Amino acid sequence: MQTVEIFTDGACSGNPGPGGWGAILRMGEHYKELSGGEPDTTNNRMELTAVIEALSALKRPCHVILTTDSKYVCDSISKGWAAGWKKRGWIKADKKLALNSDLWEKCLSLLDIHDVELRWVKGHAGHPENERCDELAVIERDKNAR
Repeated sequence: MQTVEIFTDGACSGNPGPGGWGAILRMGEHYKELSGGEPDTTNNRMELTAVIEALSALKRPCHVILTTDSKYVCDSISKGWAAGWKKRGWIKADKKLALNSDLWEKCLSLLDIHDVELRWVKGHAGHPENERCDELAVIERDKNAR
């Protein structure tokens, strides 16, 4: 199984508001940047979309080292929250409706395909790939703000 490094970030102006996401995929000397956005979204949706789009770009099952500054993404996956929400029909432990179930459904199906190792980094702290993903996300956010 090939190892791919993925870095992701999301940005939103207002919450909700115009948003963007950015991702970097790196395998050996191969490097690819992805980005996109939406005119009316939330930061968490953009963070999650970056992960989904990056994992969707992989052509075969891979070992993925996924680095993100999103506690929402990291905790929801690593602590099993998202899997629990799905099992309970997208209801959280506090009996409230889980947000972004449409995106979590896609994300969980991709996590079933790939062996994903999560790494959290502090945002805006000088991590080169995280900073680049933030730049990509902000460019897309600003395009959608017009």
